[in-house]
Amino acid sequence: MGYRSEIGRARERIARGSELAATACGPIEYAALGEGPPVLLVHGAGGGFDQVLEFAQALALRGFRSIAPSRFGYLRTPLPADASAPAQADAHAALLDALHVDRAAIVGVSAGAPSTIQFALRHPERCSAMVLLVPAARLADGEAEARTNVPAGTTRLALEMLLRSDFLLWAAMRLAPRLAIRSILATTPGTIERASAAERARALGILWNVLPVSARRAGLSNDAAVVSAPQSCALERIAAPSLVISVADDLFGTYEVARRIASRLAQARFVGYPDGGHVWVGHHAEVLAEITSFLEANRQPVPAQASR
Repeated sequence: MGYRSEIGRARERIARGSELAATACGPIEYAALGEGPPVLLVHGAGGGFDQVLEFAQALALRGFRSIAPSRFGYLRTPLPADASAPAQADAHAALLDALHVDRAAIVGVSAGAPSTIQFALRHPERCSAMVLLVPAARLADGEAEARTNVPAGTTRLALEMLLRSDFLLWAAMRLAPRLAIRSILATTPGTIERASAAERARALGILWNVLPVSARRAGLSNDAAVVSAPQSCALERIAAPSLVISVADDLFGTYEVARRIASRLAQARFVGYPDGGHVWVGHHAEVLAEITSFLEANRQPVPAQASR
């Protein structure tokens, strides 16, 4: 299948399945699935609401109301002048206001972690529980600095070039798929090649769903700035029960960041896997089970107004 056909299908895919909410922080695109206690799903770099739809569907089937926004600069959510992690956290709260949701659990994936942490800090009365999955951040906490990295075997310039245009990214995925896997999924190609057919399809689906990158470029650029800036957070102030998950061979290096975050949270459990890369290949069922069990344990009653 050629470039024009595949990019056309990608554009058609993101054109459906979401809505726009008018909020105090401006328009925010989101998808909502299911009924029950609300869970806010905060996507990672290269995402949009579509990146976390599989999680949203799985949680909806388990009796949760999944709310998946597109963060600042992704798809139909514009990039404001202040697109910092605190501002994004306030936008999460504003979206809940627009949807008449008083309180929700929040799940932050990869570059969605900084705003997820800020949501728990800035809006503690709105946060019933917090999950951080392969959290991408640069944590400056008085100890040796822990930070995420560009995957070994690539460079920041090469990564930026891959994400510069729809055609360049499509060509890389077609002509140099192993480079694209290492650079964008931060996972060794062999990890995916050795995985089950279902896990290969899931991982490659995440990769191909970055298209059209032109609709995500502003968000990607902003995420690069947010994730690379040192985060000095009063993590000890977060009272919400928390689950932190990472993978030791994640090429973005989130394992040490995740371990450090979990050690500083008041009520946290850390779950680590030895392999699977940044997209936890081979452990998706386990990760979903861990998150579902955690959310069930911290399930909250649904007020009448939250179902509107």
